[in-house]
Amino acid sequence: MADGWRWEYDPSAEHVIGDLDDLAFVARVETRTEEVVRAAAALYLDGVSYQGASPSLRSEVVVGGMFVYQIVPRHQCVYVLQITVL
Repeated sequence: MADGWRWEYDPSAEHVIGDLDDLAFVARVETRTEEVVRAAAALYLDGVSYQGASPSLRSEVVVGGMFVYQIVPRHQCVYVLQITVL
């Protein structure tokens, strides 16, 4: 990942993914999340010392569904909160 930045499921992969068996969809979500992490690292160059409010929740549409995430610059982390298969 980009210099200390990472992503994770919140509160856990089991909670967010549940019993979803569409592994291709999950892979698309994770690939797009990695892109979001790289963008966040470029936007919040020194995330640990970031002083403002964290950005609001955002959503991304990927083939087969969507996911909701939160960027927390001080944690240098993108948290994936929900995935939805269409």
